[in-house]
Amino acid sequence: MSKGVITITDAEFETEVLKAEQPVLVYFWASWCGPCQLMSPMISLAANKYSDRLKIVKMEIDPNPLTVKQYQVEGVPALRLIKENQLLESTEGVISKDQLLSLLDHHLNSN
Repeated sequence: MSKGVITITDAEFETEVLKAEQPVLVYFWASWCGPCQLMSPMISLAANKYSDRLKIVKMEIDPNPLTVKQYQVEGVPALRLIKENQLLESTEGVISKDQLLSLLDHHLNSN
């Protein structure tokens, strides 16, 4: 399993996220989004910390309108935690590192 964050598109969403064996954290971002630059290091940190039991993908919103619409992403940065095609958690806007880790711990430790 590769560590780190995988960049995906609408076309890869089903394979990379919906058919994944592990829970997947989808990080929606945009190149013009200042707050996304604050979130990116935390997303990378989470990818390293949880690499054994969580897959993290990032998706730029502008070129991928289908998934953005499907998951009702209204603002970026946005996170969607998906497991076995079910949406477990959803956040919009910047969250702190502690909030991110506690959200992930909550879902990953309850397996």
